[in-house]
Amino acid sequence: MRHYYKLILTVSIGILALILEFGFHWQLTAQVIITVMGSIMALSMLVEMIKTLRSGKYGVDLLAITAIVATLAVSEYWAGLVVLIMLTGGDSLEDYAAKRANTELKALLDNSPQVAHRLVDGQLADIDVDAAQVGDQLVVKPGELVPVDGHLIQGTALFDESSLTGESKPVEKTLGDDLMSGAVNGDSAVTMVVDKVAADSQYQQLVKLVQESEARPAKFVRLADRYAVPFTLVAYVIAGVAWALSGDPHRFAEVLVVASPCPLILAAPVALVSGMSRSSRNGIVVKTGDMLEKMSLAKSAAFDKTGTITSGQLTVNQIQPQAEFTAAEILHLAASAEQNSSHILARSIVKYAADQPLSAANNLAEVTGSGVTATVDDHLVKVGKLAFVDPDTTEQPLAQTAIYVAIDGHYAGVITFIDNVRPEAATTLQALHAEGVQNVMMLTGDQRAIADSIAAEVGIDTVQADLLPADKIKNLKAVPNDQRPVIMVGDGVNDAPSLAVADVGIAMGAHGSTAASESADVVILKDDLSRVVTAIQISKDTLNVAKQAVWIGIAICTILMLIASSGIIPALFGAMLQEVVDTVSILWALRALRDRSQTKATTKKSPSTTQN
Repeated sequence: MRHYYKLILTVSIGILALILEFGFHWQLTAQVIITVMGSIMALSMLVEMIKTLRSGKYGVDLLAITAIVATLAVSEYWAGLVVLIMLTGGDSLEDYAAKRANTELKALLDNSPQVAHRLVDGQLADIDVDAAQVGDQLVVKPGELVPVDGHLIQGTALFDESSLTGESKPVEKTLGDDLMSGAVNGDSAVTMVVDKVAADSQYQQLVKLVQESEARPAKFVRLADRYAVPFTLVAYVIAGVAWALSGDPHRFAEVLVVASPCPLILAAPVALVSGMSRSSRNGIVVKTGDMLEKMSLAKSAAFDKTGTITSGQLTVNQIQPQAEFTAAEILHLAASAEQNSSHILARSIVKYAADQPLSAANNLAEVTGSGVTATVDDHLVKVGKLAFVDPDTTEQPLAQTAIYVAIDGHYAGVITFIDNVRPEAATTLQALHAEGVQNVMMLTGDQRAIADSIAAEVGIDTVQADLLPADKIKNLKAVPNDQRPVIMVGDGVNDAPSLAVADVGIAMGAHGSTAASESADVVILKDDLSRVVTAIQISKDTLNVAKQAVWIGIAICTILMLIASSGIIPALFGAMLQEVVDTVSILWALRALRDRSQTKATTKKSPSTTQN
């Protein structure tokens, strides 16, 4: 039974008992109902607690369950009901704080290849992707996903592998090249031979990685649980001594009632919910309270490159004209020729030339896998690969992403592209170090030289390049225990397994994939990397407030236990006092709602107020 159902049932029992005892004066009936139902619910909680203990965890429920049983045993049934309401209420609140969407894999599964076009005797037949067998010939049309892993036997095309490697640069595939399922065919139909069935192909392996990561979450002891064992032992000692010295079992129940760990059950979840609300106001969705605790302790952080450290969008870097041409002329003619193309580099050129009017492109012709030709302002313009625009050249293509331009049969120049580093990246990494995150890594599927260059620019010391999703997971798992918890920040489908396996997965959700956001523990809704630091700062503030609230509750409870051991606090009155303790703890925990600026302003006005 879910905790909020237990809360509803407990409150209903209380209302019924109130009506019976004070409306109809059926005191015995009310006592029996509370005692029987309270015992049943306490027993169910005890069974759940035993299962939790067997799993290697421990919690704060044992003391509260003992208090319920003790009060019912000595006929202090109203006190037992009050404790039961607070216990189920606290558990319900914790459920709310820890609630997580169960759709982590939905985006991956929805976007996985579903249909393949099998070629048999020159005829195409649509089949379910799971029916494709090794050796089958499949046709992949422009704009379609590669259905299974295989190799190319006919045609050439550019493929977008960003969902697998995270890199925005399209990859040219020619005869014999391997194709990975999940890659998107860019510009022409190709024929491939199946090398692996769907279950063994790259995209399904990506899905499996997320499933396995979610099934094996990292062990973590929550804030309230860390205080549970010593607090419980102290309460039992005081209650046992009071019973032994007085010989009255009521004394045992009276001590445990005021010792009921509601500050632990309520204060920490209230603070965490408040911190989650504060995060949301700052454009950060934190899915569970545990993630706030982990972020506050983070010692390592790993970043994807494309779309995370960089913008993830290729932009024009340089225009390098030949002597008789100008950069402005090359840009105008190339953008005019490419204005109707959907190619990623064509869109980048057109966007770069957005501040000037383009001319009409006539006699437009696209040569698959090579480039385009068009007549623009009475000039014959060719844009594309070097060998296409200048067949007689002896020059080698540049190592970086580039397209070449010929005008009226003469080689005119080259346009190069770059994925720009986010302007806030370097300061964000410096701020992370200031917050105690000392081990900062880059995990990327891009080439080593490019990754090293970006890392040097923003201040990352450790770089792992040329990685597939499984490789990123291996690197995250290899982080030593003394450098954990580890945060992973990414944005693409290929990052989903890494975000799931990290102690805290943070997705750049503004322009990132749904799969990454669903697999992450924290989603940044604004396209701003510095929000990672904001999330950590909020988590630290929240945990400081939660600890303060818990310690305040423990201190007051300990004083009340010592007083109750003398027998001057009746059980029902003790349960009422516990509500006062709860209120104080909750009000203090709600301070986690305040942003740092508000807190500092309050601190300046009132020096006695403790800063978050």
